[in-house]
This record gives sequence, C-alpha cells and structure tokens, in this order.
Amino acid sequence: MQTQERDIAVTAVALATGERSMPVTAQPAMGGGFRIDVFESMAALEAEWRALERDDLASLHQSYDWCSAWVETFRHPLAIVRGSLGDHTAFILPLEIIHERGVRRAEFIGTRHSNINTGLFSAEFLQGAAEGLTSAQTTAVAEALRGKADIVILRNVPLDWRGRRSPLASLPAVENQNHAFQLPFLGSFEASLKQVNAKRRRKKFKHQSRLLDAKGGYDYVNAAPDQQDALLDLFFEQKATRFREAGLPDVFAHAPTQAALRRLLRHGNDGVDATLQMHALRLKGEHEGHIAAVAALSRKGDHVICQFASIDEALVAEASPGELLFWLMIERLHREGVALFDFGIGDQNYKRSWCPMETTQHDLFLPISGIGHVAALAERSITRAKAAIKSNRQLYGFIQRLRARRGAGPAVADENDRD
Repeated sequence: MQTQERDIAVTAVALATGERSMPVTAQPAMGGGFRIDVFESMAALEAEWRALERDDLASLHQSYDWCSAWVETFRHPLAIVRGSLGDHTAFILPLEIIHERGVRRAEFIGTRHSNINTGLFSAEFLQGAAEGLTSAQTTAVAEALRGKADIVILRNVPLDWRGRRSPLASLPAVENQNHAFQLPFLGSFEASLKQVNAKRRRKKFKHQSRLLDAKGGYDYVNAAPDQQDALLDLFFEQKATRFREAGLPDVFAHAPTQAALRRLLRHGNDGVDATLQMHALRLKGEHEGHIAAVAALSRKGDHVICQFASIDEALVAEASPGELLFWLMIERLHREGVALFDFGIGDQNYKRSWCPMETTQHDLFLPISGIGHVAALAERSITRAKAAIKSNRQLYGFIQRLRARRGAGPAVADENDRD
C-alpha cells in the first residue's frame, strides 16, 4: 500500500467532452497505483457497481436500484466516487451534492431516508484496509471533489458492522444521535424469541390473536404487485395522522419523497431480495377489509430492514396491531433464510422490546474547502447537541411535549422522529 500511496496524484482534470456519463478523474502518477474517478451519472458504473453490492455486508442503501430511484426523482447533481487499484475497482461511494445555506455537501444518495450506510468495497480492498482509508487516499478523494463540494458528510455509518470494521472509520467522526436496533435470528424462531423473553412475547401474541379472532379474525398481507401502491398510499394517510397528533412535521408529505418510494416498489424486486415490499395486517369479520397496520421491508441477502411502519388504532387499538404485524413478519422471515431483522434507526420502546442488539452509528466528515471546515464544526456541534438532548429522557420528553402543543394532540413517540 505504501508504494501505491506514493503513486497518488490528486490533480483533478476537468470534464472535456461534456458527456455526463464520463468521469472527472484524478490521474495516477507514472507507474499506476491508486486512482480516483468522480462520475456525474450512474450508468457508466452499473456493471462494477452491481458487482460490489453483492457483498452481503454492503448496505442496501448503496445498491444501484435503491440509489437510482432517488436520483431519478430528485435529480441532485451526482459526484460518484470510484477508487481503483490498477485496473480493479476498489470502492464506490455513491454521493450526491446538496446545496443549502451556501454550503455544497456531498452525501450518500437518499441519505435522509437511509437507516444504515456502508459504501461499497471490493473484497481485495477490504483485505488491505484493516486500518481504514489512508490519509493519502482521503486526500485524493477530497482533491477530486474540489470545486464540486465543500464537504463530504457520510451519515449513519456503523464503524463496526456484523464483525467488520468499516474502511471509512479512519475519517473524523461524531456519534449520530440515533442508534439502530436489530433482532438476530438464531437456529429457530423459539431460540430467537428467547433473546427477548419468549414467554412474554408468546403470551402477548396469543392475547392479540384472541382479541381479533373475537371480531372475526385477520389476515397477514404480503402485498402482490397490484397491491403495493394502495398500501403505500394508506401508509402516507396513517402516518400523516400520527405525525399530526404528535405535533411533528410529516417527513413523508414531500411529493418527491413519495415519488421515490413508489419507484422503489418497482426497482430491484427480483427473487428473494427487494428494495421495498409492502406488508399489512388486514381485519376480517366485523371490520372486514380494514387495514390496521402497514410496514415496508427491504431485503438484501440475509438482512431485512423495516424502512417504515404505521398503524390505525381507530378500531382495534387494544390488540396492538403494529406489534402483531411485526410478529407475523418476523415469524415468516425466520423460515426464509434471514439472519438479521433490522428495525432501523430511532429509539422507541417497541424496538427495545424486540431487539437485543443496538448498533451505534456515526456521521463522518471530510472537509474540502474553507467553508467546508466551518460546516464540519457546525455539524459536529449540532449532532452532539441532539445526542445530549436525546440521552436526557426528561429534557427530550419536555421538548416532545412542546412540539405536541403546536400540533393537534398529545405527544406520541414515533419511529421516524429522527432529529
């Protein structure tokens, strides 16, 4: 690696052809070695991108299909960083440029709605990157992005993920205010339940089922293609009600966000894996057809993420329909080769009741310009302040109550209240 570092040259070359599919590159010195290319579109990288994303520990949120849905909708300028060693792709960081308050931030594509981010790395690069990206490599990335971005901010990155140290861990970091919560699947459903008090879980499930059976029963819906959009529409309605009652801003009300989620329903849903798949709890009998709970799952390999969920407690609140839907999804996935069910980021009581595993994530910073250095200081301060508030239950509860007073009802904890 030392020889490769000596070969790094970090002079960015302007795009000569004007073709958005061509990269702006940082040229290697004579003799080859490490190289950075920055691409302004996704298409030219598709084959190598899809090859890298086959890594089981690479986040679904950096997959080609996930990223393309956000790119097609929001149309932010792209600065996709490819690192190469000789003729081999070492890594891809799928970045977009967000220009706000005079600062150009390079962030992971669609990061506002990502639960976990890892970047994409080749097996060969990972073997030689035990200490993370070197200072020379990070300098090369910064120089290649100079003029395009003031700062790189990589949010929600676990420095250690399922036994692997992230190559990005060498970047300056601050702990994100939100942790993520997971349920590892063991040899049997019963063994998995024992991690979270199996006796109590089964007793609650039987109680919920009896309550609903007394009203005519229920169905677990794993949505067919022609059911997906209707369930997503219902999620938007249910979530808007919950946010309104909690006095919180509706992060799903933005029309482009809704459009991107619709695209995800149709991107990359081949075979077992799915970028987004809708699930629901539908009542029978007395309340025939009423959807009491909705959830959207993503699956990549043996890792399933609950991207979002909603409930309608107008009819059967006493049966905790959202909790029941999680049981049904987890029980089903246990038969389908899943190793980890991920409830995503955000600390909520129902997540802790299911999850023996808590993952700390970090926001990573690579300042490029003078403005970028100032922005990094500000971002770290804001994140630390948010973390301090959330770690103080009394203070956080007080702030939530203040928020609720601006809304239409009591403060209700919500899994998407990430800030």
